[in-house]
Amino acid sequence: MQQQHSNQQTNGTCTTLTSPRKKQRMSSSGALSKVTVVLGAQWGDEGKGKVVDMLATDADIVCRCQGGNNAGHTVVVDGAEFDFHLLPSGIINPRCKSVIGNGVVIHIPGLFEELEKNEAKGLKDWKERLIISDRAHIVFDFHQQVDGLQELEKGTQSLGTTKKGIGPTYSSKAARNGLRIGDLLGDFDKFSEKFKTLVTSYQKMFPALHVDVEQELERYKGFAERIRPYVKETVQYLHNALQEGKKVLVEGANAAMLDIDFGTYPYVTSSNCSIGGVSTGLGLPPSTIGEVIGVVKAYTTRVGDGPFPTELLDATGELLQKRGHEVGVTTKRKRRCGWLDLAVLKFTAMVNGYTSLCLTKLDILDTLSEIKVCIAYQLNGKEINYFPSSTSELSKVEAIYEKLDGWSSNTEGVRSLDKLPTNARKYIQLIEEHLNIPVKWIGVGAGRESVIAL
Repeated sequence: MQQQHSNQQTNGTCTTLTSPRKKQRMSSSGALSKVTVVLGAQWGDEGKGKVVDMLATDADIVCRCQGGNNAGHTVVVDGAEFDFHLLPSGIINPRCKSVIGNGVVIHIPGLFEELEKNEAKGLKDWKERLIISDRAHIVFDFHQQVDGLQELEKGTQSLGTTKKGIGPTYSSKAARNGLRIGDLLGDFDKFSEKFKTLVTSYQKMFPALHVDVEQELERYKGFAERIRPYVKETVQYLHNALQEGKKVLVEGANAAMLDIDFGTYPYVTSSNCSIGGVSTGLGLPPSTIGEVIGVVKAYTTRVGDGPFPTELLDATGELLQKRGHEVGVTTKRKRRCGWLDLAVLKFTAMVNGYTSLCLTKLDILDTLSEIKVCIAYQLNGKEINYFPSSTSELSKVEAIYEKLDGWSSNTEGVRSLDKLPTNARKYIQLIEEHLNIPVKWIGVGAGRESVIAL
């Protein structure tokens, strides 16, 4: 008893414990450093990969927090074009760790295929820098088959998914019968039982679904050993990094208008690709979120179906599509194109709390003599001050436009704001004034060197 109280200090009526365990708790409760988050502010394909690649040169860790290989991020470095679907774009930085977080769903064959393709293009030393959460769920080939079968069932009501199995995998996760990376690396007999149960449940829903269970299990025995060296418990890893003052960059996949809660439902993805996904997909408290950078394309695009108030179904839309090379990295489908929509951006800024913006592909507008910007919507002849929740209501809105003169000159070689044409600067100023958010970067080309920092 004497020894038990030897680590107590008594001051009046108060007794303070100063045991080694208490000291350890106190030292580990210091403030965590802040993470920087990069999010798509429209319907995706804004150029997030290039922004992340640029910022990753000063980062210690770059993380993916949600989505799967339905995402497509293109990064151009020294003329080499890298395409990333599951890998964080920051993996190009040889000094940077890359974390695939618990909120991501991983198609393991696709991951290794992606690594091999980018290795062939010059990606180096990734084996020492790739970290995968043991909590991340696995996308199986049968999830991809189910994705296609579900689209067929919907017929004319199909959503235009990527058929990468993302939705079915998140459904398995929500139904609590999904399988995680940690399951694969644990007791393989238990993994096999769960795998068989999951396959059976889907075959009851889709009798046409064929899976060679034994062949798949043998295949996944091999994948288990290939992926094992990269798997960690990432929540503690990231908290330790923030306590050490490491610079952590979070790369959102997809975009705010594809968020399952705040996007144009049901024409959305199956994850939270707005700011909330950073906390749930990495295990980081909201208090650790610092800078939130919204990436905005200088016009608007989207892939697949769903309402699009500023869509251009004319020669201007075709020009944007061709000049912007608007073809999906993942789907290879042409993207629908339209004028910049500030009503969309006001809504996603409200949800995500952008602290700054990166405006990409400004150079694609170089040849236009007149440019329109949607500043608000009207419905039934009256301007509305909210973003419609239902797609049926959104499909009925009319865009209210502000017209600007174009600049009709080449901006691709410009590397400072003062060298941009006057009308291009007016375009940027209009965006800042309507959103009350500063534009800190402007993209005028494909490579990382073509970004103007303000």
